[in-house]
Amino acid sequence: MSQFLQYLFSGVTVGSVYAVVAIGFNLIYSATGVLNFAQGEFVMLGGMVAISLMPLMPLPLAVMVAVGVVACCGCLLEVALFRRLRSHSVLHLVIITIGVSILIQEAALHLWDEKVRSLPYFTGNEVSSVTVAGASLSPQVFWVLGTVALGVALLQGFTRCTLSGRAMRACSSNPEAAMLVGINIRTMRTLAFGLSAGLGALAGCVISPIAMTHYDMGPELAIKGFAAAILGGLGNPMAAVVGGLLVGLLEAFSVSLVPSAFKDVSAFAVLLLVLFLRPHGLLGRPSGTAVREA
Repeated sequence: MSQFLQYLFSGVTVGSVYAVVAIGFNLIYSATGVLNFAQGEFVMLGGMVAISLMPLMPLPLAVMVAVGVVACCGCLLEVALFRRLRSHSVLHLVIITIGVSILIQEAALHLWDEKVRSLPYFTGNEVSSVTVAGASLSPQVFWVLGTVALGVALLQGFTRCTLSGRAMRACSSNPEAAMLVGINIRTMRTLAFGLSAGLGALAGCVISPIAMTHYDMGPELAIKGFAAAILGGLGNPMAAVVGGLLVGLLEAFSVSLVPSAFKDVSAFAVLLLVLFLRPHGLLGRPSGTAVREA
């Protein structure tokens, strides 16, 4: 039981980060139709910026400033690049996001070199642990789970209960109708990029003490986050949470059955199975369902 719980907590912790990246994919895809494969770089930038700010300010302030800086970078990316490339095909935009990911990665290499860095533990240290039913957990795990859960809850409240959030949902459901009722679609698309970048940066800060931060961690997170978004149902931000947790749990429990070098195989095997049997994802809707219901 203790070993089972150890795998369970590990999977939920890693899956929470995948869920945040998947939510970023879904937010941007819903608002703009773009699959942003630079989403993993926002997680990396959040950790790196916070680490750079640590000598200048307390840890909580460094995290908040890092989230704000990366959110602004996300907004600038949409305004300077994607807003001007709306006429390009989806394939061209996907290739452009991969190119942006490589550029950010190379810029991070020049700014912070190839050393592995980390933020200090928010509470406790690397040797302190909490025992739950025989499973040993780092105190930082609770910070990861709590912060991600709070971020997802606040995002859900924003999209459901605020005027801007409802306008963003309207743009994702029917951009033409939203424009006819006076919603500024460009602003909503910029806001989607900013929210996804800020949420990714927050995840990058809280996982830094236990997963470390390095310049080339973004592509792997982007691939796992994309798998989680597809598994849950692309276009549904809350389904991304389910997809991310499933990918994390599959990855964690597969270590007990196959060598750790092959831990990615199980998650992607299940992803392929879902795509064959249910192409719209576990919680997604088939194309055209929402239109008929409307």
